[in-house]
Formats: sequence, C-alpha cells, structure tokens
Amino acid sequence: MANKALFTRVRQPADATNAAGGRAYALSPEHALAQLAATGTLHASFYTTAEAQLDQVREAADRCAPEFVAKAAVWAREQGHMKDLPAALCAMLSKADPALLDLVFERVVDNGRMLRTFVQLVRSGQFGRKSLGSGPRRLVRRWLEGRSDAQVYRAAIGNDPSLADVIKLAHPKPATASRRALYAYLLDKPHEAGDLPALVREVEAWKAGRGQGEVPDVDFRLLTSLPLTKPQWAQVARRGGWQMVRMNLNTFLRHGAFDVPGTAETVAKKLADPAEVRRAKAFPYQLLAAFLSVEPGVPAVVKDALQAAMEVATENVPAVGGTVYVCPDVSGSMHGAAVTGDRGSASSKVRAIDVAALVAAAFLRKNPGSEVLPFDTQVHAAHGVNPRDTVMTNADKLRRFGGGGTAVSVALAELNRRKAEGALVLYVSDNESWVDSRRAGATDTLREWEAFRRRSPRAKLVCIDVAPGTTAQAPDRDDVVNVGGFSDHVFRLVADVVQGRLGPDRWVGEIQAVSLGPLRETA
Repeated sequence: MANKALFTRVRQPADATNAAGGRAYALSPEHALAQLAATGTLHASFYTTAEAQLDQVREAADRCAPEFVAKAAVWAREQGHMKDLPAALCAMLSKADPALLDLVFERVVDNGRMLRTFVQLVRSGQFGRKSLGSGPRRLVRRWLEGRSDAQVYRAAIGNDPSLADVIKLAHPKPATASRRALYAYLLDKPHEAGDLPALVREVEAWKAGRGQGEVPDVDFRLLTSLPLTKPQWAQVARRGGWQMVRMNLNTFLRHGAFDVPGTAETVAKKLADPAEVRRAKAFPYQLLAAFLSVEPGVPAVVKDALQAAMEVATENVPAVGGTVYVCPDVSGSMHGAAVTGDRGSASSKVRAIDVAALVAAAFLRKNPGSEVLPFDTQVHAAHGVNPRDTVMTNADKLRRFGGGGTAVSVALAELNRRKAEGALVLYVSDNESWVDSRRAGATDTLREWEAFRRRSPRAKLVCIDVAPGTTAQAPDRDDVVNVGGFSDHVFRLVADVVQGRLGPDRWVGEIQAVSLGPLRETA
C-alpha cells in the first residue's frame, strides 16, 4: 500500500502572525528560545526594538524549564558564539535557578567581556535584580580567583562597567600580594609598585620611558596613553591574536603599521592560517564584515588572506550528493539594519542580506551542481554567480539583488512550475513573509513544499533564520527543519539533517543533549 503520510495532503493551518503581519507557524517555547539565543543581540533590528526582543526572550524563557534555559545559554555561547543573549539567560537563571547558574557560569562567561556583560545585565533591573546580589557576586569572585594575574590584567579593557567597577561590586579577597597590588592598581588606589605582577610592571616601565623600547605584549588599548610609532604599531599587528588583528586592520592602516616592510605579509599569513582560523572559532560573517570594512589602503595581500580564511571558515558546509536549491532572501527587510542589530556608530556593516548571500555562496562552492534562487516577491536570475569563484566573490554578487517585499513561497513555486526535483531546498531568510499570506489555512510555503515533495519524497527543507523571531513559514516535522543563527554551526546542522544524524526533535534536541555535568556546592 502507498505511504499515506507521503501521499496525503497535510495542510496544517497557520496558527500565528509574524512581525510583518503575515501568517506563520508559532515555534515551541524551546525552539523560540533557541532561535532568539542564536540570533538575538538585544539591539534593534528591522522588525523589532531591543525592548521587544528582550520581552520575547523573557517570555520564551519563562515557558521553558530552567534546565533548558541553562543548556540554551551554553549552546548559544559554545556553538553559536553569541555574547549578549547567553549572558542574558545567565542573568535570568540568577533568579530562576541559582544552582543551574553556578553550573554553567564559567562555560558561558568565558572571558572578561562576557563577565562585564553579565554584571551589566544583572544590575540593569530587567531580570529581577537591581544589585549584583550574593549569588552572582560569589560567581564573579570565583571567576576572578580562577584567573592568573596576567589574565585579570588583560581583561581590564572596556567600560560600562569597567573591570574596576566589577571588582568594586564583587569585593574579591586577594590571596597574594601581587593580586592585592593588582586590584589596588586597577582601582587607582595606593599600592606597592614592587608587588605588581611582572606584566603590569613591564607596561608601567614602558610608559615611564615614554614608549621607548620593545612594546609590551598586551592589547594595544592598554597602551594608548602614549602615542605608538609606526614600527611599534607594526609590532602590535605582528603579535596580535587572530581576532584582534581581524578587527583592527583599518587601525593598523591609519597608524602606518603596513608601511613597515614585512608587516602586511606577516598579518596576511596569520589571517589565512587554517589552524589560527579554527582556533579563533571565526564566524564566516565576521570575515565578511572585515572584508566589507577594510579601507582602500589595506594591502591586497591582506584582503586576499581574508578570502582564504573564508574558505576555511566555511569548510563545514556539507557536500549533499544530490541537487541542492539555495534560496537567499533578498527582500527589503534583509537589506535593513545590521544582522547584529543597530549599535549606532559601532554597528556592523554586515546585514541579513550579506549573511544570506554568504551562506548561498558557501553551499554553491561545496556543491557545484547547486542552483541559487534569490527571491523577494519574485525569483531573480543569479547571472554571474560561478561555483568556481571564491565564497567572498559570489557573496558580493548575490548581496546586490532585490529589495522588494517578502514572499518566501515564490522560490518553491518556481521549482514546482519547472517540475524540478532535488535532495535539499535551503532557505536563508528573516522568515517574515507577508506578500504571499493567506487569510486561512496553511501558508503558501508549506503548500508549495508539499507539492515539491510529491516529486522528491526524500527531499529535506531547511530554513535558516538569521533574525530574532518566534515563527516559521513551515512547521518542524521529519522533512522540515527550522534553525537559526549565523555562525558555522548552521552548516553542521544542515549536514546532520541531510545525513539523517539528527533525531526527531532536530535543533532543540541538540540543545537538550548539552551536558551540564554535576552540580557544584553552592555554600
């Protein structure tokens, strides 16, 4: 007998309205929290304000078990490489389940920037606290005590709050003379200069010498009280960590570092080093951001290195082994605010359209037989997109398409018009479809997908959502997977879907599988 599940029309009615006013399917609380954690930055985006986004996060977290909130925080930090949302989930746990917060704190708060963000959010009054409180204070103290003097000093970058503010709030008890002197130094209080850690003494001696001699091996932001010479900036560029170098190429240009012979080549070698790229857990979109942001004077060898690094950062893209249709959303909303939200002058140049173009180009590179169907209210012909070109080159071509309304279903409708068959249809969108919205019944996206599957019964539909939201255009089921984010984890998840390695719960199941380990003593 024929497979009833396959050949019966399943017209699941849409049960929600998306941010654009179109009909959609509501995500489960766990899936909604995962989506928000993987894409949310607590900054305004095209469809939502920072305040509304925070309300969505709180509502979703309140509807989930605290254990899932803890696992989502760990997953979003370790796999999604997010910053603000994992810290916000930890702030929620500080009231909802302090024991779980104790368990995940140092996996989420894994550097000084994350520590300052956590303290800022806890004290904001948005998570049931207006002061740090005894539990979070103890965790902050433990974080400080678990770092060496040099690590604490290197973390003393940034404000609102500064590390000095965090120390004032946490009241850590120094266990050594060097730590006592370091805390006093950071708080601008009297201290024994001879007791300071060796690295701090080195920096202070360099400052006292008016910047003469070897530049101390610290973040240049700890040295900006004195002007650096071109050779000293070249030293900073040569010695910097991968992420710091990527983020400061224009700074090095402005200060003449690339005028020093050999500096551009050294920087390029570091940026393109596959081991360095993997160690830095580089987002593909971070490399695109660097590429889009570099000023004209940055040497060509450095720009080429960013393209080489992109090839490494997208190596997790799966080779599907069948026809792949990649559908990047090029509608107006995708051309709007930065994908990481509106941060004023600090906003990223990378928009949702850039991420969509990047993912499409990466899949085309790994699957040369793929077809790219850019869409808004219609499908655009992707002329000039060549699988032999670099990911960066094709991404640049694709990001220039479109700008109209959003009709997610049109790409599938075009495939159905052609009676096309394939193994995978991959969407990259903000999922805010409205032009093709019906008054009742299933969404047009689901209707078109069911028509496609009648020709390709083993095909999978994967919808990558790059914006914080709580709805989808097709509901999760065996043949449909909705996943959020813009780190390289989406490539691995797509590979797992195609190769049948994900269970029925798909993405949420992966987060559920995060191991939290045994609870610590909280006394």
